[in-house]
Amino acid sequence: MKKNKWMVLYLLGMVILTGCETKLYEPEFGVCAKVADFPMLSAAGFDFVEEGVSRFLVPDKPDSVFLEILEEQRKAGVRVVSCNGFFPGHLKIVGDTTMHEELLVWGETALRRAQMAGMSYIVLGSGRARNVSEGFSKETASGQFIDLCKKLAPIAQKYNIVIVIEPLNSGETNLINTVAEGAQIVESVNHPNIQLLCDIYHMMRENEPAENIVTYGKYIRHCHIAERENRTAPGTEQDDFTPYFTALKEIGYKGGVSIECRWKDLQEQAPLALAYMKQQFGSLK
Repeated sequence: MKKNKWMVLYLLGMVILTGCETKLYEPEFGVCAKVADFPMLSAAGFDFVEEGVSRFLVPDKPDSVFLEILEEQRKAGVRVVSCNGFFPGHLKIVGDTTMHEELLVWGETALRRAQMAGMSYIVLGSGRARNVSEGFSKETASGQFIDLCKKLAPIAQKYNIVIVIEPLNSGETNLINTVAEGAQIVESVNHPNIQLLCDIYHMMRENEPAENIVTYGKYIRHCHIAERENRTAPGTEQDDFTPYFTALKEIGYKGGVSIECRWKDLQEQAPLALAYMKQQFGSLK
């Protein structure tokens, strides 16, 4: 009887320890959504929202407009950890006619306001702005992209914001399509405020192995996710994310995972998507 009692206590202890280990390695989960969606998403169990630079930080609008948006955020108690869509498509990063001066003005305004909003990251995806025109040298374009990042880095440091470069699949842009290519840019810039995002959706579209998360994990500060075929919410088509979640766990990733997908019904799908991700993350060995 006494032996059975100690066995029960031992098993309970193992369950507690296992639970603690899972919790230790589980990232925060968020959604790329509007500030207005946060109360519903928070009730569903999400930790934050990821807004859009043009919509939330409004770099093309005066401070008075942004301050009104910021006041709404504070009143509602919304946690915004990042913004995506750093640069609009018409502000060209690469090509025969670059617009770096305009990009730096836009960038400084966005970074300053990001600090005011208590954010940690701005996502540099901007596929149209960095797309390389036919006949233009990709090597030259990479150099132009790196040059802009080197100019942005001290501004980001000034406002304590990390710019994370987002590799995008080749259907959206033809420059920086993989985590491996993004890491090369980060290494060339060589500044702590220019780091890397891993987007599981884009990785799957490019058939990029999950092992690249481990290989370049020291640069990864943020993560996006959606299902491979139709960019649906996690769980819709039952995609297996465990290889990527395993890689995140292996690097001890403590950042956020933002769902960036095509929703049919955000309120209905969001709780299911969160449960699906948590279930897959919780199944890791």
